[in-house]
Amino acid sequence: MAKKNEVDAVTDEHVANGGVLVKMYFDVQDKEPERLQPLLVDLINNRLLKEKGVVYCFGKIAEPMKSNDYYVTSATVTVLFTGLHPLINVVFNYAPMAIELIKPEKEFHMNTAELQSVLLDLSSVSVTYSRYMLERIMKKEDLDQVRKQIENRAAIGKKVIEDSKKGEGKE
Repeated sequence: MAKKNEVDAVTDEHVANGGVLVKMYFDVQDKEPERLQPLLVDLINNRLLKEKGVVYCFGKIAEPMKSNDYYVTSATVTVLFTGLHPLINVVFNYAPMAIELIKPEKEFHMNTAELQSVLLDLSSVSVTYSRYMLERIMKKEDLDQVRKQIENRAAIGKKVIEDSKKGEGKE
């Protein structure tokens, strides 16, 4: 049996402890082909690599191709995450065009607290996205009403969680 290299050992250790290894595919377009590759290099080296929960990432950037009036290129980026939670955050924040799960190969397990945290983050991202969209298309007075409703929802949600913890004796 061949000896594992350092990257394989780190990968296996993290996956054994809930980590996730994925390939993410990103694309960018611009009228100037020389601007494309630096954008993807920045994405990989200055953004993804610095995200919370990223152990390592590396990528391969394709040569730009002309498509209609634009140049298009893509990057295939291999990323090891400490868990599903940071993966989901990166997916929401960077919107890859595709994702391929490499490891774990068969099953993924998470505890209830991790699942709850992921679901709360999904809810938060949904609210943030909705707010962004609403601010761009609503009249000011309608937007003010929606903001008040969101604030009320947050206050009620906080109270529900606090009451739930009191009922379970978790304070």
